[in-house]
Amino acid sequence: MKKEDVIKEFTKLKGIGRAKAELLYNSGYDSMEKLRQSSVEDLMEIKGFTEKIAREIKQQIEKKETRLVSEKTKATESEKKKAEAEVESKKEPVSVEETVEIVEEEKGYVVKKKPVLSKEQKEKLLIRKKIKQRKPRFLREEWFRYKRIPMNWRRPDGITSKMRINLKYRPSKVRVGFRGPREVRGLHPSGFEEVIVHNVKDLEGLDPKRQAIRIGSTVGTRKRLEIAKRADEMDLRILNMRR
Repeated sequence: MKKEDVIKEFTKLKGIGRAKAELLYNSGYDSMEKLRQSSVEDLMEIKGFTEKIAREIKQQIEKKETRLVSEKTKATESEKKKAEAEVESKKEPVSVEETVEIVEEEKGYVVKKKPVLSKEQKEKLLIRKKIKQRKPRFLREEWFRYKRIPMNWRRPDGITSKMRINLKYRPSKVRVGFRGPREVRGLHPSGFEEVIVHNVKDLEGLDPKRQAIRIGSTVGTRKRLEIAKRADEMDLRILNMRR
């Protein structure tokens, strides 16, 4: 390699300028391979090279080597995968039905159980959803002004309270009109009636068509698994467990 090319390679290293690169070249390091083979003590013998600089140079070269090795391994792996894909593509073609079955098996997705609802209940659930979309978040008076006021609801009862007398430039108060329809009040968004369970006995007498279970927060893993197994047998939906 020419001198200029070698100096350019050396200057790519952090902390090595043109002057230090020329010193390295004049000291007999006319290639990156020779610099790689050198030790920290060898580099410290060169004028202007401290122990810190020598160690940094060696560390950078080692990092560069490991990166090159990892890139090579990745390239070989990708080549292997391509070769395997080519071999598989040459095999007999799979029918559309078989591919659908394979995809379903890989994903393992099961459609969540839905409740049996009347037409009226379905309509009321949609109405409740629309009401919830326009319902404001009820917060106590002047929550935005003072940090000491928590973000919760308290009915305003001050004599001079503007919120109490429903002035338009103050937030809404809790009123009857913000509630959902009575027929679907308290139901889960899916339409199920939620039942909290803490053991397998609590599952007895539940109707899987209109009721779904929620396992209590204090229940341990062993009992959770027992409840899940029994719920599957009874075809009950669990609202707070991933399958």
